[in-house]
Amino acid sequence: MRVNPGLAGVTVADTMISMIDGVQGKIIIRGYDIQKLAVHHTFEEVVYLLWKGSLPSNQELAKWKIRFKPNRIPEEIITIIQSLSVDVDMMSVLRTCISALGDQEVSFTQGVRLFYFMSSVTAFRYRYLHQLPMIQPREDLSFVENLLYMVHGKEPSLVHRKALESYLILACEHGFNASTFTARVVASTEADLTSAIVAALGALKGRLHGGAPSEVDDMLEKIGLVEEAESWMRNHLENGEKLMGFGHRIYQTVDPRAEALREVLQLEAGEEPWFQMAIEVEKKALALLKEVKPHRQIHTNVEFYTAAVLKAVQLPKELYTPIFAVTRTAGWVAHIFEQRENNRIIRPSASYIGPR
Repeated sequence: MRVNPGLAGVTVADTMISMIDGVQGKIIIRGYDIQKLAVHHTFEEVVYLLWKGSLPSNQELAKWKIRFKPNRIPEEIITIIQSLSVDVDMMSVLRTCISALGDQEVSFTQGVRLFYFMSSVTAFRYRYLHQLPMIQPREDLSFVENLLYMVHGKEPSLVHRKALESYLILACEHGFNASTFTARVVASTEADLTSAIVAALGALKGRLHGGAPSEVDDMLEKIGLVEEAESWMRNHLENGEKLMGFGHRIYQTVDPRAEALREVLQLEAGEEPWFQMAIEVEKKALALLKEVKPHRQIHTNVEFYTAAVLKAVQLPKELYTPIFAVTRTAGWVAHIFEQRENNRIIRPSASYIGPR
């Protein structure tokens, strides 16, 4: 049997975790529309849903929040963070530090530990490189509040917390993407949790998977002024280059995550000049793409407004992909659990086309 390059259109497993409808522009997580989850629920609740299959009751949520408490980063990990060359990129630092944890069993406890570990390593490394004191997470703050607190050194505003929480929920799971499939392949060998997460991180590190939001930010900075947007983007397209933040392999309509993030930003940062610029650039880009590529349906994708949200909460570009990795760990762990429930090692075949 022949398959398409990149396994396009190939179904490799049954899953109860999520469903992506690229025609209607919908993402369903365990039976719930992801846009509604982002508006009405917390990140901790959505992680519970992903891992346990249902939203928690008030009693279950109270117990879950007790489990969802931070651990202090061990001194040996801090030593690694400080000893790696300043030239080592943030994703490589994250990968190295997770590897240093050694074998971790596949469990809810270790999954939660990884969340806080990854967010702490990201914040510690950033502050170390900028000669700022490292800040340990606080037990009285939520996961999202701690993430911003450890980076900025102060408690976040309600606006910033809500904006980042919406992004984390919308980005935490997205079907059998490259990094998630990688995690399941490794989990199918009965490797430990650390090995599966490190492998997924390696896939996410690639420019085609996890690096696009920072490139959107770069594009907006190069455009500079709304008045320059159309001519800049037209020249860019005429040179055979892509407009970052537009088009998606799956969606034939607008990416529902982009739509939800736009609405969040409209509420939380509607008057900010940079947000108004993003709105205008999006309009001009879509009109230009329709003119230049009339036979293709190219819509805004999640990376465009991810860049806007992360800019809104004052996170630097170097943290965009690590923060994506932190939230996507929720999906990775859910898929690792599911793979282990009814496991068979993933071992596809290839068609030999060389000399005989």
